[in-house]
Parts: sequence; C-alpha cells; structure tokens
Amino acid sequence: MRFFFRSRQFKIILAVALSLIAVAVISTVIGLTMSPGANLIATVTAPFRLAATKLSGAVSDFVTAYQEGEQLMIENAELENTINDLRKQLAEQQQIREENEFYKNYLGIKDAHPDFQFTSATLISRDPDDPFGGFVINKGTLADIAAYDPVITDAGLVGYISEVGLTTAKVITLLHSDLTLGALDNRTSDSGVVSGSIELAAKGQTRLFNLSRSCSIAVGDYVISSGEGIFPKGLLIGSIEAIGNDPYNTSIYADLRPFVDLEKIKSVMVITNFEGQGGLDPNR
Repeated sequence: MRFFFRSRQFKIILAVALSLIAVAVISTVIGLTMSPGANLIATVTAPFRLAATKLSGAVSDFVTAYQEGEQLMIENAELENTINDLRKQLAEQQQIREENEFYKNYLGIKDAHPDFQFTSATLISRDPDDPFGGFVINKGTLADIAAYDPVITDAGLVGYISEVGLTTAKVITLLHSDLTLGALDNRTSDSGVVSGSIELAAKGQTRLFNLSRSCSIAVGDYVISSGEGIFPKGLLIGSIEAIGNDPYNTSIYADLRPFVDLEKIKSVMVITNFEGQGGLDPNR
C-alpha cells in the first residue's frame, strides 16, 4: 500500500482532486461574501464543485478498494502457504507408507531366503539413452554393493549392478540384451536362458530361449531363476505371454512379461551376499 501512495499515478490523482476541491472552496467563499453578482460565479463554478465532490468520493472508494485488495492478496498468500504445508505433509505421509510397505516386503523376502543379505537403495536417475530402462541408485561400494550383485523388488527380479562407485551404482535391467539368466518354468521345471532385445524391450518383454520342443510350458506359466550364474535360485522373473519356434535351431522360445513394472520402480533391494554367490559374469 505504501508504494502506491508514493507512485506517480497517486500524485496526479491527488493533484487533480486538490485542484477541484480548491475551486469548490473558493467558489463557496465567494458566494458567501460577494454581492448578488456572485451568483453568476457560483453558477459557473457549480460543475467544478460537483466534480470535486464526485472525485473525492471516487478517490475514497478507490483507496478503500485498494486496501481491501491488498488485504485479499495477503490472505491468499497465507492460504497458499497453508495449502503448500498440507501438500508437504501428505507427501511425507505417502513416503512413510511406501517405506513401511517396502520394509514389510523386505522382511517377507528375508524370511523366505534367510541366506540373503540386502542393501536397500533408491532410484535417483534414469538413462534416457538406454532403451532397456537402466537406472542409477543412491548406494555404492560404501554400502557393500559390488558389480554383478542382483537387484530385486518384492515383485521379483529387476536386473544386476553393472557399474559401481562409492555412493552410486548403475543397474542393468532384465530386458537388456547383455543380460543372460538361467531360468525355468515353475510349473514344469523346463529350463532355458533369459535374455532381451531392443525389439522386445520396446514392448516391455524379454525372452526365454533354448526350450526343448518336447517341453510342456504354457501361456500363463511363470518363470523363476534357476540359480545358475550370478543370480540366486527362485527369484520371480515373469509370466509367459507367447510361445514360438526359434528360426535358427530346433528349440522353441517363450516371451515373458516381467513381474516388476520397471517404469514405476522407486526403491530396490540389492542382494550383496547369498549362499552360492560367485557365478559367472552375466555378459559371457
């Protein structure tokens, strides 16, 4: 408000108002002190007196409206601050719920696999140039994470650690063509090798290769890790969505939909140690 009273616009309005009021006052005094001829002056100055009265009222209304507008702006700012505080509280509560759910699932996996040693981590960035959905987590060697450690969520296998620094690590997902993983159909125990491709990754799928033509797998079966290589046995990988013949040999293949929604990952668990760890480099 104080800035308005210092503004050029206010000074102009005030000058005009004072001028008109002065004319009105002078004409009134003249009308009271002069001879009957002063009526002519009063008649001439009447429009100015009327204008002064209207302008005075307009200025008063304008100042009142400006004050009310300024008060409304202050109240709106206070309301916006309150809304922002409530949003922050809701976000914190949501984060707490997610963390509680995460650690509840963590304990469930720990009970099912007592030999597993975990380090929890949070996704901090995604690689926009990686068609396989690779990402970076906020833990590294300082948290006992090493290259080729398996990465999971409560829903199943995510991938493995490909690069590691002191406080960060890069994750290759199971959609990647560099990843190879021994796997088997949980219902029939038919075994094969899981690996991805750019074409499959574009559809959010990976593939189980080298299945015998005599196998009895079916669409809807789910596939788990067989325990060969760097991954422990029994990790959920995905469900079979399609079955086809391999054009390069006599085997068949199955296209898999991962159980983990890789696009929605926020937190993961890195298996830093498990019974039988120390398998082959998954890129070989």
